[in-house]
Amino acid sequence: MTVCCGGSKKDETDAEKRRNPIYSRGNVCCTDILVLLLFVAFWGLMVYIAVYSIMRGDARRLIYGYDSFGNTCNQQTNTPIENLSLSGRDTYGKPNVFFMSIYDPLNSMQLCVEHCPNKKLSDEFEIMTYAKQYNVSLCQYDILPEDYPKQKFHKTGPCPLKPVHKSISILSRCVPDFLSMSNDNKNKSVASVIDIKTIKRKFIEVFELDDLFRRVLSDIYICWKELLILCGVAVVIAFLMVVLMRFLASIIVWLIVILAIVGSLVGTGFLWWTYIQEYQQHNHETIYVPVFGIDVENERAFLIFSIIATILTVLLLLILFVMRKRISLVVALFHEAGKCLVAMPLLLIQPLWTFLILFAFFIYWIAILAYIATMGTPAANYTKGFVAVQYTPEGLAKHFWWIHLIGLIWTSEFILACQQFVIAGAVALWYFSVDKKTVDCPIGKSICHLILHHIGSVAFGSLIITLVKIPRYILMYIQSKCEGSQNACAKCCLRCCICCLWCLEKILKYLNQNAYTIIAIDGKNFCSAAIKAFGILTSNVLRVAAINSIGAFVLFLGKVGVMAATCSVAVVWIRSIPGVHYFAIPVFLISIFSFLIAHCFLSIYEMVVDALLLCFCEDCQMNDGSPGREYFMNPSLMEFVKNSSARIESLNRSHNRSSPEVTELVEKQQSPPSA
Repeated sequence: MTVCCGGSKKDETDAEKRRNPIYSRGNVCCTDILVLLLFVAFWGLMVYIAVYSIMRGDARRLIYGYDSFGNTCNQQTNTPIENLSLSGRDTYGKPNVFFMSIYDPLNSMQLCVEHCPNKKLSDEFEIMTYAKQYNVSLCQYDILPEDYPKQKFHKTGPCPLKPVHKSISILSRCVPDFLSMSNDNKNKSVASVIDIKTIKRKFIEVFELDDLFRRVLSDIYICWKELLILCGVAVVIAFLMVVLMRFLASIIVWLIVILAIVGSLVGTGFLWWTYIQEYQQHNHETIYVPVFGIDVENERAFLIFSIIATILTVLLLLILFVMRKRISLVVALFHEAGKCLVAMPLLLIQPLWTFLILFAFFIYWIAILAYIATMGTPAANYTKGFVAVQYTPEGLAKHFWWIHLIGLIWTSEFILACQQFVIAGAVALWYFSVDKKTVDCPIGKSICHLILHHIGSVAFGSLIITLVKIPRYILMYIQSKCEGSQNACAKCCLRCCICCLWCLEKILKYLNQNAYTIIAIDGKNFCSAAIKAFGILTSNVLRVAAINSIGAFVLFLGKVGVMAATCSVAVVWIRSIPGVHYFAIPVFLISIFSFLIAHCFLSIYEMVVDALLLCFCEDCQMNDGSPGREYFMNPSLMEFVKNSSARIESLNRSHNRSSPEVTELVEKQQSPPSA
């Protein structure tokens, strides 16, 4: 505990405590230690599973495959299996799995070969000649090519079923070349010819797609330098968008509000006008509504659409009318977030570190999954008419992949939660500083706070998200298995449960993010911080609604703006590059990349705005602007509070002749905004 707990501080003056309340909390110990120990124990189990799987599994068996005798292809040393003379062979230089029968590959003998047959071999003599010419073993390893004509040619071995068709290597497996097979069907039955023609048509489409794919790859290879430069352009535009958000926030926000109002009114009016036209023409044609799966007459459909649009427009106008006074808070917070990011520009690269850590973890997870999938004890199976080695995990090892999957979800959520805490902690430290220009390394201090004090709380928050995600994924798996079911009630119940769990997950994620901000400010454990964050959000529901509706929409338009600007440059530039077949494909790729880049920048902006909102509410609760209890907020937010106080004083003067009860109520409203 001595590592987690901060040392005892000497008595500090009020002036020193006013400098930053985050560091004047006294002794701050590790929060949620039990969950931290659970997380460490779980990762200990993950490490044990990784070591056990590496010792018992072989990832190369998944990449190259293995033959019927348990030999991993393209491997020098294979472990011999008892009572199997052909096991333990050196298969180096034989990277492909060859099936004795293409008609039933899973139930036929398999061998490791140097390369797949590159032409059709009709009889045993052609197979023998091909084996000698290309030094390829198409029959069992212990049979010499000159002895091939004497052997049985069957799917169970020792030689392949005749004829041996031309094959191509796909994922180190010899897959028949159906395009060449379709040319040899003249002596087949009518049914077989029809089947071959169908297969030929499908594989011709595949090869045509493959040709398209090669051209697309060629286009990307030709202009890969331009794509990298355009990604840099997207970074610059996204950074400029952050700067614009700071200085032109009021113009942008009010422009969005006006466009939303005008767009809703025009859209609703257009729907009603269309309905009137359809009604006058007595148009009874039907249209299909895909969401509900029903056919509706045009006239009635436009009536329904018009009514729905009218209701939504009225709701939008009512919401904007109620929140009109809170929009100024959105503008103030956007200005404040811009100042915060200018003061701490390294916050903008936090998603990069998170991505690199997640990428490294995913590589580790996939590598261990490959070992888990190939883990097991080899055992000979003679039920197929020939010897076939199968690897079967024993005991609890067969359930390792469940634990590995839970580890993927929990650890991924943990890494993302760490990013949220670091950002929230840095913003809180910057906000609760009297002189914000002299804040020293807030991101580094936030990381230290996370590691030394609150890593357990982050593990707790990510565990809650994991416990909600797992049943949702299980229900989604059950739903996929019930696609062919005729039980409509069961399908509906599954969809409803999945939807409810998805909504719960989104709510908990938002609550967790705000709880991390409270933890960074007060140093509380996760449950206490979550309760306090919930209280703040509910008591400031209109402010939160304004931020999460207008603010989120403004940020979304900012992302679209970055994408549109980058794509405009890409269209002009890439179109002029010679040799590009489909310039739309690189433009499409750069549109995706630019949107993701903008999302990385502006999602940080969104996190900063959310953290500032909670800091603002905490500041209003702790202070009232009087001497000794000054606000920590910047003048832009201070102006919002003063305007609110001025409105309350005006209300008080207008009720100076009211009853004492009403006067007392108004006086209560003059108190600082509650949390």
